[in-house]
Amino acid sequence: MPAETSTPPTSVDGTPLRALVVDDEVNIAELVAMALRYEGWSVDTAHNGSQAVAAARAAQPDVVVLDLMLPDFDGMEVLRRIRSIDPAVPVLFLTARDAVEDRVAGLTAGGDDYVTKPFSLEELVARLRALVRRAGVAAETRGNAVLTVGDLVLDEDSREVTRGGEEIGLTATEFELLRFLMRNPRRVLSKAQILDRVWNYDFGGQANVVELYISYLRKKIDAGREPMIHTMRGAGYVLKPAG
Repeated sequence: MPAETSTPPTSVDGTPLRALVVDDEVNIAELVAMALRYEGWSVDTAHNGSQAVAAARAAQPDVVVLDLMLPDFDGMEVLRRIRSIDPAVPVLFLTARDAVEDRVAGLTAGGDDYVTKPFSLEELVARLRALVRRAGVAAETRGNAVLTVGDLVLDEDSREVTRGGEEIGLTATEFELLRFLMRNPRRVLSKAQILDRVWNYDFGGQANVVELYISYLRKKIDAGREPMIHTMRGAGYVLKPAG
């Protein structure tokens, strides 16, 4: 059982964080639900894709734990349908498959994190807490920080990002990656540093997830503009003002 925390996590409106746990193995779903309830979360469970989509619509969870292998339709399809209801909800994939291709496929489809079975409940809870912090749905004490690099502006409180006055929509993970880059302008950051700071753990040594999310950011930040995100071959990435 995860260690008890002194302050149960709450959403920004003061209510308990709500998780939706989706797994066709009832015992696993209930085990995860029990661990989260112990931590102070409000939890709903579902055991197939149809139940998951209905529960997401009804409960409006702050985070979703989603098994990739479900009896009616797979987790990728569930993710697509849940994101049509709430495009920003963080999703952690839960699966017995541990191949690198599956991890990358899940993240490419829009998942925010990935845990393979068997897993540690402590690790799972820690990952979920990190996800909701990155998504900005958990209450926390924040400064009134606005980061500015060139014509790129990031407001840490409102989580709004603009470049040249034009608003840019980012996922929770993209936002956290950009924030890390903007807190270190003109500094070359290695893939290992980015993994440690943005994902809060070594993602199985899979630095390609960093390349994936850098490419996502470039499409949104640099598309049609002078590039700000640069690859330093063999060293990492650097963000600096255009021009």
